[in-house]
Amino acid sequence: MTLPDLLSPSCALFLDFDGTLVELAPQPGAIDVPSGLVPTLAALHDWLGGAVAVVSGRTIADIDRWLAPLQLATAGVHGAERRTAIRERIDVPAPDLSAVEAAANALAARHPGLLVEHKDRSLALHYRLAPQLEAACVDALASAVAATPGLVLLRGKMVVEAKPAAASKGAAIGDFLAEPPFAGRRPVFIGDDVTDEAGFEAVQAAGGVGVKVGPGPSAAQHRLDGPGALHAALAAVLARAGVALPRAAEARA
Repeated sequence: MTLPDLLSPSCALFLDFDGTLVELAPQPGAIDVPSGLVPTLAALHDWLGGAVAVVSGRTIADIDRWLAPLQLATAGVHGAERRTAIRERIDVPAPDLSAVEAAANALAARHPGLLVEHKDRSLALHYRLAPQLEAACVDALASAVAATPGLVLLRGKMVVEAKPAAASKGAAIGDFLAEPPFAGRRPVFIGDDVTDEAGFEAVQAAGGVGVKVGPGPSAAQHRLDGPGALHAALAAVLARAGVALPRAAEARA
């Protein structure tokens, strides 16, 4: 079954960002946002009555910067911060990240290939440029997290992150589904990473659909090959619905 078959005007659409809407990059700031992506998301937002949200590990401010001028309902930092469809902010309390920060900075100081990313309510240690240091990164942050109540360790693609235990993508999607315009709709969540599994489980438990982008084991019931395949599928959804994109955006989507 294809995405145009799965997605209807009665659905709520939730989208991860990195590895899903955009290709992964060596560093978070090095991504390329296809020129047709923002018009496509804007058209989907209108077609679905506003029931489109980004659910990402990035901060809301970072998502807004990459998708400007579009501002969608967004859950950032794996659900630790959330902006509703009516622009209300609901954030979990900022945790104590001092021990995690010290451990990450100490390891990065010894290994220039590591990147420490501060997100206010979480801290991520990226090792994409030094994959041989995966075990060292996991061990360093795991020890600091174990010593800090209220934090959990989250592993992703070439990254390990300390985040609030109370936050998850699944919980964020559940909160959206209790609010208009998402309430009462069949949820569809599209993501690529192990960090998205909680989202797949949440939407499928609510009678919706999980779509995994790329390879790897997953609880998601459906799969797309990569971000390029997702862009084509979203364009096909709009084409079937008779929604026309601006010609320039259509050509580059």
